[in-house]
Amino acid sequence: MADNAELNKLLLVIIAILLPPLAVGLKAGVGGALILNIVLTLLFYIPGLLHALYVVLK
Repeated sequence: MADNAELNKLLLVIIAILLPPLAVGLKAGVGGALILNIVLTLLFYIPGLLHALYVVLK
């Protein structure tokens, strides 16, 4: 069975695919990364998705 850290990371990746700003907000909190992700997601979905995956997986 996977431990908690791996399960949390998997859930965050799934959330990042569906709602990138939510995943960034959960991982990094309210701040510059969240604002950047909202802007990227509103401009075009793929940059917001890539940024969210970067924040979640780093």
